[in-house]
Amino acid sequence: MKIKNIEIKNFRNYETLQLNFDENINIIYGVNGSGKTNLLESIYVLAFTKSHRFSINNNLIKDGTNAAVIKGTILNNISYNLEVILNKSNKEVKIDNNEVRKIGDYINKTNIVVFYTEDLELIKGIPSVRRKYLNTELMQISMNYFNALADFNKLLKMRNDYLKKISDGEKVDLNYFDILTEYFVTKSIFLYQMRDKYITRLNEICPEIYYQITGNKGFKIENQPSVNFTSKESEILKKELTKVLEDNFDKELKFKTTLYGPHRDDFDFVLNGQSLKNYGSQGQQRIAVITLKLAEIEILKDYKETSPIVLLDDVFSELDITKRERLLAYINHDYQVIITTTDLESIDKSLLINAKLINIDKGKIVKGVEINE
Repeated sequence: MKIKNIEIKNFRNYETLQLNFDENINIIYGVNGSGKTNLLESIYVLAFTKSHRFSINNNLIKDGTNAAVIKGTILNNISYNLEVILNKSNKEVKIDNNEVRKIGDYINKTNIVVFYTEDLELIKGIPSVRRKYLNTELMQISMNYFNALADFNKLLKMRNDYLKKISDGEKVDLNYFDILTEYFVTKSIFLYQMRDKYITRLNEICPEIYYQITGNKGFKIENQPSVNFTSKESEILKKELTKVLEDNFDKELKFKTTLYGPHRDDFDFVLNGQSLKNYGSQGQQRIAVITLKLAEIEILKDYKETSPIVLLDDVFSELDITKRERLLAYINHDYQVIITTTDLESIDKSLLINAKLINIDKGKIVKGVEINE
């Protein structure tokens, strides 16, 4: 899978931009604040219809304008044109100029693996950051996961509303609450099993990648569900979650919310039995996240039978020369890579020779780009 070009209007610090990409290596360089990360963000928004950093469209629309538009051509056996129009209160998405009503149908068209410096929050941040990561990756892999997550979120809201009503002494249909809980459990177990399968696959790939980059063994990702399940079999999982919810019903009434389920799950990055969140250095944490992203590439290739587009935002800045060279060994011509950097000297010359260099300054292209097809 490749992104052939992108066209931006009134997005972040960009008034207008047209850019063609090389099908292999692209390096976007410029000083901090020039718009490099915003350019990568526009590709992310083109793929997922929303930003990884902001949930409000207003933050993405250039000051003084009413809407942002991002267009791009994706090549994946066939060519198709994507378009995202962001207004201050809504958004519109199109494939080949045809409006798409179901977001799931849209985001299933593009596979992207992205590393931002903010991704260190995957280790240092709160559990919801890690859950969002899992959801994003699994939605790229499976439409069933996308649909199940949407159903789960609706059921969770309904169940929480009922808990609040019961706690406040309102008359409610408890039989209906039991039915809600039954559906909630079914969707919860599906999400849990998909996440567990994904983390299991990560642990088949990540230790070797971490070792290849650092020379250290003992890296793994530890699943931490909100319920201590004793089995992986669906019916047993459902019974165990149901019992936990029944046993903690009074506690949930007290807090007026659902306390157990996928919305409370977490995972941890572990090196030799110790949590990198609590005991890892900044460098170890950075390599752990990079390892995770490199493993994503392999998983997406397995599931989608195509290589994802890889976005690396200032990934080399805090790595020593040895780790930099080992990381570059994974950046080859099997997939398209778009890299940002403030310093071209931090990138191996053999990579620079084969790359398309794009100099960005204050939201404009300085040199290194051919707009013509």
